[in-house]
Amino acid sequence: MTTAAHPDSTDEHAQPVASVDAVGKSFGDLTVLDDVSFDLPAGTITALIGPNGSGKTTLLRIVAGLLRPTTGRVDLAVDAERTVGYLPQQPAFRPRFSVAETLSFYANLVNDGDLAARLEQVGLRDVHDRRVGALSGGMTRLLALAQTTIGDPPVVVLDEPTSGLDPEMTEHIFEVIDDLADAGVAVLLATHDLAAVETVTDRVVLLDDGHIVARGSPADLASETGTDSLGAAFSALVRKDGGLTVRTGRRGDDA
Repeated sequence: MTTAAHPDSTDEHAQPVASVDAVGKSFGDLTVLDDVSFDLPAGTITALIGPNGSGKTTLLRIVAGLLRPTTGRVDLAVDAERTVGYLPQQPAFRPRFSVAETLSFYANLVNDGDLAARLEQVGLRDVHDRRVGALSGGMTRLLALAQTTIGDPPVVVLDEPTSGLDPEMTEHIFEVIDDLADAGVAVLLATHDLAAVETVTDRVVLLDDGHIVARGSPADLASETGTDSLGAAFSALVRKDGGLTVRTGRRGDDA
């Protein structure tokens, strides 16, 4: 697995392509996010980490434009037909369509004719004619990742892109993600794989109970807590913030 950083990752003054500004989200009396702010510069990978129930999936859906924040806003400083690509936790496709037919359907929506490059990028060229229903879990996730990049959105949002996958497939997917950042895409992903975060990502945003507890590079968080790994820093910061929070709420908001 490759190691960050990407060209713009160490430039504190890099122009963000997306800005999350004081975002809050409530569902009735349940506050899921409160005053969340950070930037997504081009060509970087930002990992959103935190305990289950910390608000990660809700925040990703807001950045992707699928949910409206209760307070605050998300600003996109880009001019593109498709501004944000989104990969949900459980991508679903028509099982009787082939891989190529599936990508072609989505590509036609944004006039993207470079399907061969999409297949090559994620490593599905040799199974382009296979039905989606016959794909493994890892291959289905690769198909979803390819669909996410159709139209070359400058921002890509990925919710648990490697959840439940074996180490080899996990490494491959993170290599694809790394290539996206190298090409200038701003990547925001949620994951519980802290070892991969430490290796691949440029920036980390740690959420707990809907608040940002810490942000910075993996090395910054380790240094701040006097620990030797992101996993140890995670534990120290969550304990410091008041203990592990596992909150029940709306379905899909528990990541």
